[in-house]
Amino acid sequence: MDIAKKIAEELEIKVTQVEAAVKLIDEGCTIPFIARYRKEVTGALNDEQLRNLDERLKYLRNLEDRKTQVLASIEEQGKLTEELKAAITAAETMVLVEDLYRPYKQKRRTRATIAKEKGLEPLAQFIYAQEATEDVEVKAAEFISDEEGKEVATAQDAIAGALDIIAEQISDVADYRTYIRDITMKEGKLVVTAKDEKAESVYENYYDYSEALSTIPGHRILAINRGEDEKFLTVKVEAPEERILRYLEKNILKDNAFTEEYLKNCIADAYGRLIAPAIEREIRSSLTETAEDGAIKVFGKNLEQLLLQPPIAGKVVLGWDPAFRTGCKLAVVDPTGKVLATKVIYPTEPHNKVAESKAEVKKLIDKYHVNLISCGNGTASRESEKIISDMIHEMNLPVDYVITNEAGASVYSASKLATEEFPDFDVAQRSAVSIARRVQDPLAELVKIDPKSIGVGQYQHDMNQKKLENTLTGVVEDSVNKVGVDLNTASASLLEYISGISKAVAKNIVEYRETNGRFTNRKQLLKVAKLGPKAFEQCAGFMRISGGDNPLDATSVHPESYEAATKLLALLGYDINSITSGELIGLKSKVEDFAKMADELGIGTMTLEDIVKELEKPGRDPRDEMPKPILRKDVLDMKDLTPGMILKGTVRNVIDFGAFVDIGVHQDGLVHISQMSSTKRVEHPLDVVSVGDIVDVRVIDVDIPKARISLSMILDEKEAANRKYTKDNSNNKNNRNNGKGNRQDRKPKKEGLNLSGLAKFMH
Repeated sequence: MDIAKKIAEELEIKVTQVEAAVKLIDEGCTIPFIARYRKEVTGALNDEQLRNLDERLKYLRNLEDRKTQVLASIEEQGKLTEELKAAITAAETMVLVEDLYRPYKQKRRTRATIAKEKGLEPLAQFIYAQEATEDVEVKAAEFISDEEGKEVATAQDAIAGALDIIAEQISDVADYRTYIRDITMKEGKLVVTAKDEKAESVYENYYDYSEALSTIPGHRILAINRGEDEKFLTVKVEAPEERILRYLEKNILKDNAFTEEYLKNCIADAYGRLIAPAIEREIRSSLTETAEDGAIKVFGKNLEQLLLQPPIAGKVVLGWDPAFRTGCKLAVVDPTGKVLATKVIYPTEPHNKVAESKAEVKKLIDKYHVNLISCGNGTASRESEKIISDMIHEMNLPVDYVITNEAGASVYSASKLATEEFPDFDVAQRSAVSIARRVQDPLAELVKIDPKSIGVGQYQHDMNQKKLENTLTGVVEDSVNKVGVDLNTASASLLEYISGISKAVAKNIVEYRETNGRFTNRKQLLKVAKLGPKAFEQCAGFMRISGGDNPLDATSVHPESYEAATKLLALLGYDINSITSGELIGLKSKVEDFAKMADELGIGTMTLEDIVKELEKPGRDPRDEMPKPILRKDVLDMKDLTPGMILKGTVRNVIDFGAFVDIGVHQDGLVHISQMSSTKRVEHPLDVVSVGDIVDVRVIDVDIPKARISLSMILDEKEAANRKYTKDNSNNKNNRNNGKGNRQDRKPKKEGLNLSGLAKFMH
């Protein structure tokens, strides 16, 4: 297989781009480095394209390795024909390679191998040839034997053994399996029933349910799998069996009256006993893998948006970790994240020391000039928010507050990293510090937490953990490198995600800084233990040094381009100090012909464009372009909400069938996918919204006892009325017979609106 050509076709890019990217990857270059500093080489492939390319490259290389192993094994058996070799060589999936290899693979002891041991293979060949001129039992009588290990008592026993051999041969034909797999996927159903219909569970929607394999969405596959794992559901694949049997009979049977009935029974046995169970396992595995890939992709997109939330800089923040019995933990941090004070107050049940707690908070605000309170959204958040809001109004405090997603804060607080960072703090104090710092620099704080523990996905505990970890790690790497880090302040947790930097090297950088003082230029990185020239090439452009020897060190311009950048400035009448003086705004307009200037500087046009863009706004933060968090002074309660209200909210999580939006009432509301646009069909919520987006929403319905809030992004009620508010279209039709008596397909209830059930599903 021409791997580069195959990947180019799949990703819809040029073969030369693939070849260039593969060469760089093989040389040890990282994805962030290639995406940012090798645009000319790859034709400006971005991070996402490069990661998809890398994933397919690994798969296809593994596929080629497997082909080599299979071909060698078959050749060793002396059974490799030119036709078989060509088929294996042309195979484009691992499944097809294994199908072709199946007849030659060493099998465990089966009914067919036992029959072969009894010497029944010639009888099997006789029956399968379908050239009999008399009753098969006459021929089978020749195989009756009482020899030890080859006992065959009757002619019927001999025929049964021969048919076992034929059944296995039929099941090993790759073309048959391909057809059956394809037709089952196209026309089959996933049928779900309850193990106990009286049992109460969050899976009751699926107690009598079926849906076409070709249309069932990924989140339903994952929900059904979880219900099956928890012993509430029984799941099976229902295939178009009659059509499959007719296909096999058409391809196998010849016009022979003496063998036809035997072979019909044999075909049914081959399908029911050998082929169908294997195909069902393969299809369910494939559906699960596709569903997991989709969920991982959504998780990755959500995580990226969360990591790239804009920091609220320059504020003294009071972190508030809410709780009941153990009290609310407070931590005040200065604009650099340094902890100034910690405190525990008891304003909530069962203590109810509200007045005393307000007084303590007021002292902290006055003493440290707190500008912002960051309140975690966990247990007792609603009660804490009410106290904060009341205090701001009662005392006329010049303070805003923000509700901060504290997912993963407890994981960080109990981690070895947190213990090393705050050895004298208890777990709750560390959590309060984390909640405060999350609004100051979300990226720097969130990288300390295992990405899987950050609650912006669904079913993350049910999927392939290695694949999930690899994807999320890639997202964090891309995000950190997109922003860059301050070499003199970045923690080891942040540095280890920089291109080319391992955990060990990240610690070495921090130790070097502590021993030798701040870095004054990027070249000093070469003095750090285990950081060689290759690692320097990969990481240097993402490291920033403010107030260093060279103003270019504070930009994303790579050291390899310093000469070109300096020459560019000279040609345009500037010097290196112009970078920090603000004189370079509008520099782009001074370059009349980018292609000509690039040739003169000996660099590529895209590299020149990046240099100019960076020099105009040195050290710019791409997060500045993201929507800012909503700062509040007032608190809403669910009882304050009425249908028709228009509110501003923050998207907290995006899932396959909608988005959860924080509108400031403690309980996030759900905007179902059908309520995201009145002008077009939305294929996936990520096409419309992302985590962190600030959106206007209209309240549709409020169910206080069940803690459900239904929202719409269609603000005009007349437009919304034209859209039917339903759960995802499952393509089921009520009253459609599924081939098993009068049982009817059933759509799931509106699980998209059942927030309590969803919480269990997703977490």
